[in-house]
Amino acid sequence: MATERSAPAAWVSLLLLLLLVVVAAGCCAGAADVDEQMRRGGGRRGSRRRRAADVMVPITILNSAVHKGAVCMDGTPPAFHLDPGSGAGNRSWVVNLEGGGWCNNARTCRFRTGSRHGSSHFMERRIAFTGIMSAAPADNPDFHSWNRVKIRYCDSASFAGDTYDEALKLHFRGQRIWEAAIEHLLAAGMASAKQVLLTGCSAGGLAAILHCDQLRALFPDGATTVKCLADGGLFLDAVDVAGGRSLRSYYGDVVAMQKVAPNLPKTCTDHLDATSCFFPQNIIDGIKTPIFLLNAAYDVWQIEQSLAPNSADPSGAWRACKFNRSACNASQLKFLQGFRDQMVAAVRSFSESGSNGLFINSCFAHCQSELTATWNNEAGGSPALHNKGIAKSVGDWYFGRAQVKAIDCPYPCDKTCRHII
Repeated sequence: MATERSAPAAWVSLLLLLLLVVVAAGCCAGAADVDEQMRRGGGRRGSRRRRAADVMVPITILNSAVHKGAVCMDGTPPAFHLDPGSGAGNRSWVVNLEGGGWCNNARTCRFRTGSRHGSSHFMERRIAFTGIMSAAPADNPDFHSWNRVKIRYCDSASFAGDTYDEALKLHFRGQRIWEAAIEHLLAAGMASAKQVLLTGCSAGGLAAILHCDQLRALFPDGATTVKCLADGGLFLDAVDVAGGRSLRSYYGDVVAMQKVAPNLPKTCTDHLDATSCFFPQNIIDGIKTPIFLLNAAYDVWQIEQSLAPNSADPSGAWRACKFNRSACNASQLKFLQGFRDQMVAAVRSFSESGSNGLFINSCFAHCQSELTATWNNEAGGSPALHNKGIAKSVGDWYFGRAQVKAIDCPYPCDKTCRHII
């Protein structure tokens, strides 16, 4: 009886197994076809309507970088995603440096090797390009037809470290990853670019600031317009709620552990210590390449991790406020307004340059250029200053259509914000 009952179950299991094999084979074959198309330089879609699958941009593993020592923390090759330009955008490039925080000790750095922020083994094989990376004209009117590339982040020091920790068996080669990726892109056509925009969000925004002049130096003939956009990268050397400097201590560990100092702007390190020169407020005035700073005055990452981290708030007095702005009491709001004032002061000299741009809104947010809802979702009400959204502001600045030096009034005056908390 047991044998008679198990026979139908066995046939069902066999049929299910065969079905899974067929589906998997079809899926993998399709993925291989797309990857091969990108390797051959395909993927240029011109004016053709994009298929839904084209929104997801496949990864390119940069195996050729390994012999240069340009590797992720676990020794795997670096990677990028490229969606080629078309038409008038063929000779223009958006180069996006992925963000994702940092690591400052053995425990946190080892942990990241098991994630996409420390190993290309764990990186998504396809990612969506949205916001400033979008190929949709309605979402990204000024840059949709450009070559758009995202360089993946797996070094944990904003593409700026350069050392190998023998005891930990960890590679901190962010500077080499930057150089290898840019060298590859130059050879792939960027060397003849008419226009380049280096961008990044969060730790990638800091990286865009750190590498802005380095990129400009690769186009010495002046035939290429090079500018940089730092989104959510204006990290401040601020006093925390306990009177300490939590982020400065953290940055000090990152800079020392990953040997960042030699790759910091010399215009800063010639008179300040290396940790100070990892803070954008001490770098931006010395950068010669035009930069646009896009930042929320109430940057939620900085509120949670720099101003009121758990280590500075052991009683939990700030716990409700830092995750819900409406839960902040009067004294907490006053403290946050002081942080905004510090940010405004930090960009005062920077804003005097006619080539630089600013969009500092009074939102509780972090990174606003890579999401459609905050970049250019006019129908849904994207953030705006002086009746101008972020995409229009960045485009006006990049193409010289108008100067953009927009700083919002203090919270809660802005009704266009997409608050995170």
